[in-house]
Amino acid sequence: MAKKTTKKAAAPKKATAKKATAKKAAAPKKATAKKAAAPKATAKKAAAPKATAKKAAAPKKAKSARKPNAAFMKPLNPSKELAEIVGASALPRTEVMKKVWAYIKKNNLQDAKNRRAINADDKLKAVFGGKKQVTMFEMTKLVSNHLK
Repeated sequence: MAKKTTKKAAAPKKATAKKATAKKAAAPKKATAKKAAAPKATAKKAAAPKATAKKAAAPKKAKSARKPNAAFMKPLNPSKELAEIVGASALPRTEVMKKVWAYIKKNNLQDAKNRRAINADDKLKAVFGGKKQVTMFEMTKLVSNHLK
């Protein structure tokens, strides 16, 4: 075990030598390593203005407003089983998931111990393919099977 602890002590020295902004060390050995790192830090500071000059030249492109993905915004028709929860009208995938989550929270269907699990009631069992409990990630996959 003594060998393992010495190896662990050696690793932080290397990390502090690489990072000039490391926390102050309590051990004197680490402090000497920090002193050795000080000249390197000044060398990095000298190189820093060059990097900022390059960064200033790069953002000449005009940033356009972020557009939502058209696949998420396309209205889809829910199946009969899913329509009982979200309604019969065509909705985008994002709105369908919002309504499913609203239904889950309204009926307190999220598992108390494992919050990632959803306990299905009769309506959700039809959507989940007869499963009593699914995870959040499975739920998204199973709901998408009911959208066309």
